[in-house]
Amino acid sequence: MSQGQIIEPDLKFIKAVKQAGGDTLKKCFQCATCSVVCNLSPAHKPFPRKEMIMAQWGQFDKLIKDPDLWLCYQCNDCTIYCPRGAKPGDVMAAIRAYVYEHYSFPSFMGKALASPKALPLLLLVPIIVIGVLMLSFTGGEFGFMSEEIKFSKFIPHGWIEGLFMGGNALIFLFAFMGLWKFWKGLQSMTPDQSGPGFVSSLIMTIKDIISHMNFAKCTANKPRFFAHALVFFGFIGAMITAGLAVLGLVLIGLESPIPLSHPIKWLGNASGIAGFAGLTILVFRRVKGHDQVGANGYPDWLFLVMLYLVFITGLLTQFIRLADIAALAYSVYFIHLVVVFFLLWYAPYLKFAHMFYRTLALVYARSIGRKAKD
Repeated sequence: MSQGQIIEPDLKFIKAVKQAGGDTLKKCFQCATCSVVCNLSPAHKPFPRKEMIMAQWGQFDKLIKDPDLWLCYQCNDCTIYCPRGAKPGDVMAAIRAYVYEHYSFPSFMGKALASPKALPLLLLVPIIVIGVLMLSFTGGEFGFMSEEIKFSKFIPHGWIEGLFMGGNALIFLFAFMGLWKFWKGLQSMTPDQSGPGFVSSLIMTIKDIISHMNFAKCTANKPRFFAHALVFFGFIGAMITAGLAVLGLVLIGLESPIPLSHPIKWLGNASGIAGFAGLTILVFRRVKGHDQVGANGYPDWLFLVMLYLVFITGLLTQFIRLADIAALAYSVYFIHLVVVFFLLWYAPYLKFAHMFYRTLALVYARSIGRKAKD
C-alpha cells in the first residue's frame, strides 16, 4: 500500500506568481488541454499541465529544478485553447521570473527589479553615474554645444567603455553565482543521463537558439517568430557595433563621428532598425491582443520597454545629430546611455536573464535526453 505525502505549499511563491502575471493560476482544473495542443511539449510527462499542478500546490522547490519550464517558448497556444481561461503561458512566464529573483545575487536586487516601487531608485543609479561623469569632463560648462556635435566632448568614449567593461565584469560575476546555483539545482534531479554530453548539447542548443526553430513551431502566435528574430539579431548586431565603434575610435583613431558611409554605421543602423521593428510588432500585438499574446506581467513589460528605449534613443541620437540640434542631441544621448546601462547592469535580475537561464536549462535538458517535440 502506497504511503501518503504531506504537501506543504509555499504561499509566498503562489502570491508572487500571481503578482508577476500568473493571476489566473487557480482557474486551471487540470483538463490537460494545454499539454495536448502544445507543439513543443514532449509526449512523456508533457508540460505545462504538471507545472500548473505544482504551481497551484506551491511546490516551488520542485519547479526551480524543472527544465521543462524553459522548453516553453511562450507560444500561448495553451492559453488560446484553455477552456477555463487559466493562461498557462502567462503562469509559466511568471514562474520563470520568480526563478530569476530566487537565484539573484545579491538577493535584494532580484526583489527590487520585481517591484514597480523600486523603479525610480533603480533608474537614479545610472542617471547619477552618467551625470557625474558628464559634469567631471565638462566642468558644468556647455560651450561646446555651439560647436560641431561630437559626443566625445560630452563624455570621452574611452571612459564609457571603461564604465561598460568594469560594471559588466562585476555584474557577470554576480550572474555567474546565480547561474551556478541554478545549474546545481537542475543536476539534483539526477535522471538517467540518456542524452549527449555537455559540449554536444551546448552546440545543438546554440544552433536551435540562432535558428529560432522552436519559435517557428508556434501556431497561435506565429508573428512572434519573425518579431523575436528581429529583436534578437538586432540586439546582437547593436552590441557588435558598439564594440567595433569603441575599438575604432579609441584604439585605431577613426574619425569621430564615424561617417554614415562606414561599414560600422551600416551594421549599426541595420541592427537598430531591425530591433525597433521587432519590438514595435511585439508591443503592438501585446497591446492589441494581450489575452492571446500573453506575458503581460511587470517583469515582461519592464524588459520590453527598456529594450525599446535603447533602440529608439540610439537611432534618435544619430538623426538629431545629423539635424545639428545640439542641445537635443546631447540630451537624447544622455538618456540613451542611462537606459543602456540600466539594461546591462541589471541584466541578471531582468527578463534579460532568460537568455542565460534558458540556455543552461536547454543544455541540461538535452544532456538527459529531454527536449522539445521534433
